[in-house]
Amino acid sequence: MAADKPLRVGIVGTGWIATDHSVVLRKLGHEIVAVCDIDRSRAEQRAPEGAAVYEDWHELLERETLDALWVTTPPLHHRGPATAAMEVGLPVFLEKPVARTLEDAHVIVETWERTGVVCGVGYQWHATEGLETLQAELAGQRIALLLGVSIGPTAARPWFLDRSGGGGNILERGSHQLDLMRAVAGDVARVQVTAPETLLAQTETDSGNIEDAAALLLQFESGAVGTAVIAWTRQGQPGTYSLDVVATEATLKLELDPAFKVTGQVGDRRVAMSPTTHPFERAIARFVDAVGASDRGRVFCDPRDATATLATALACERSLLESGRVVELAELLPTDVP
Repeated sequence: MAADKPLRVGIVGTGWIATDHSVVLRKLGHEIVAVCDIDRSRAEQRAPEGAAVYEDWHELLERETLDALWVTTPPLHHRGPATAAMEVGLPVFLEKPVARTLEDAHVIVETWERTGVVCGVGYQWHATEGLETLQAELAGQRIALLLGVSIGPTAARPWFLDRSGGGGNILERGSHQLDLMRAVAGDVARVQVTAPETLLAQTETDSGNIEDAAALLLQFESGAVGTAVIAWTRQGQPGTYSLDVVATEATLKLELDPAFKVTGQVGDRRVAMSPTTHPFERAIARFVDAVGASDRGRVFCDPRDATATLATALACERSLLESGRVVELAELLPTDVP
């Protein structure tokens, strides 16, 4: 299709993140022609005027003529609609994480590679201009240390509180930080995780079985080490999101939501960079460009890259559930479900 032609988009899953996607898609001039959710009343409430509403994504794919499909369901249900769409040549924007299990993720990757269809995964920090600045400034250097911080409120969803369904804090929130750290320092070799028993956003009456906070220790294949601290706090509390990187000739800080700016020093030179576009919008716009050019390499994060992030997050989850033991990523098998 022409690169400047507006897309006809279908959305599977109409939770709160789908609303954010809808806002950006319409801002960029694209048309949401169909939405699907097992909760029909929610789908009807959130569907743009004139959009068709479905309860079954199979029916949506059979009946609608689309240019791209957005899959914004809980991660346990990504595989079905994503692979079905790719099998018929339909580009897919898939919310993160790529899947709940490595088995599902590998099926998604296999389908993506075999069909050649454009597929982007929604790790929005992967799309921040600050990441490109970090990568350029750190080129040729050895990274020693990374410190990621992700502390703040977020919207609670029933599946978010259910570890088997969504993975909780580590997969849903921590994997953003893991993905960003991998983009800077490369793949992770081993992890170790611990978490406090103190509840923050949850209360004693909540039915969740997830941790509200955790500290993740990462050993990268390059020899670098990293720590990511994550916490889900109550509404009204301030949020702080950042990544600090220390290398042989650089000390840099990437402030994340909402500033997304880079500051620091490389050698004796000061570094300061401020973004021009929010990474959430930038990720969607780049996916649209990739669809228009039929170039799956243009997306910021593809299914294979996102699967490496998922493996890291699942290793962290295993360490947490196994009393904080060190977990090698090489231990993980596609059928592993923590």
